[in-house]
Amino acid sequence: MNAPRTLLLVGGTSDIGRATALCYAQAGWRVLLAARRDDEARRNADDIAARTGADVAVLHLDILETSGFEALVDGLPQLPDTVVCVVGELGDQQRGQKDLAHATQILRTNFEGPALLLGVFAERFAARGSGTLVGVSSVAGDRGRGSNYLYGAAKAGFTAFLSGLRNRLAPAGLRVVTVKPGFVRTQMTAGMKLPPVLTAEAEEVGRAIFTAAEKGSSDVVYVRPVWRPVMMIIGSIPERIFKRLRL
Repeated sequence: MNAPRTLLLVGGTSDIGRATALCYAQAGWRVLLAARRDDEARRNADDIAARTGADVAVLHLDILETSGFEALVDGLPQLPDTVVCVVGELGDQQRGQKDLAHATQILRTNFEGPALLLGVFAERFAARGSGTLVGVSSVAGDRGRGSNYLYGAAKAGFTAFLSGLRNRLAPAGLRVVTVKPGFVRTQMTAGMKLPPVLTAEAEEVGRAIFTAAEKGSSDVVYVRPVWRPVMMIIGSIPERIFKRLRL
């Protein structure tokens, strides 16, 4: 019998991370939850293991401690088959406009850390000759808006990074998938009024990630397909008009 394939899920304490890990575990994968908060990750791991009977382990990882990424990856017992990064922090736009440290945290959490970590795995996967990388970006990166341009700029950078990485690794047969969930009902959006047609559940995002990475062929996935035309329309608004809008 072949050994089960392995998923490394970065962001294992988030609602989307838990839902995604559960999808993989239900499909018979071994799962490694990487997160900064070990206790929460362990609770998620125990719950997923109890529900599925899968082998679920926990790895301590702080997405802002970038200097340790190479040692962490090289110290793994084995390279995973798929790495999914769901790390994200919406942050507070108004606070970030005045608080440089908060702005830095938003940019690093949503772009620098995830990009550098997936870049390390990309090198190891390329040397091995196989592997799938999945980055959860955001529709907020499709066009900058006054209400969240720090978060949007970071996600735009992450989207561009994933696109370039995909272009570079495609000839080697490695897959890089960009997932854009749009609004998602999670702890991060608790209390926000969200339009139902544009809002996905965490479980819906988890299924979309699993399907896109392991069964699909699309490189860029909008979890709710309606977001694609919505963002095309927003992107086509001339700048002289767009800057007058309160978005």
